[in-house]
Amino acid sequence: MEFSKIIAVTGKPGLFEVISQTKNAVIAESLIDNKRLAINATQNVSLLENIAIYTYEEDVPLLDVFTAMFEKTEGKEALSHKESSKKLTAFFAEVLPGYDEDRVYASNIKKVIQWFNALVKAGMNFSKTEENTEETEAKA
Repeated sequence: MEFSKIIAVTGKPGLFEVISQTKNAVIAESLIDNKRLAINATQNVSLLENIAIYTYEEDVPLLDVFTAMFEKTEGKEALSHKESSKKLTAFFAEVLPGYDEDRVYASNIKKVIQWFNALVKAGMNFSKTEENTEETEAKA
C-alpha cells in the first residue's frame, strides 16, 4: 500500500486506495471493507499526500505527522477519535508541538487521528514509508 494512493472521499466513511483510473472515474478500494467503488469527477476527493497541518513556522505534510504518531504509538493505533477534545488536543500537541492552535481545530485533529488509526489497522507501516521517501529524494 502506497501512501501516495490513499484518498478521502467527501460523503464516504473511511479512506480509500486508488486501484485504477478510467476515462470518467477513479476506481478505489475501501480500506475498511475492501469494497471497490467508482468515484466520478463530480465527487470531492482529497489525496492525503497533498494535505498539510498548519504550524507556526511552516505547514507540515500529513505524512510527517503520521510518521511522528507511528513512532509515538510504537506502530499501534492511537487513542480513539471519539475521546474528548481535550485528550485529542493534548495527544496531538505531543506529536506535533508548535501546531497552530488557531487554525487547526479539534475536528481536524479528530479526523487526522481517525485516518491514522484506519491506516494502521489496514497495515500501513510509516517507518518504511519514510525510508522510501528518503531514497527517492536521494536519487533526485
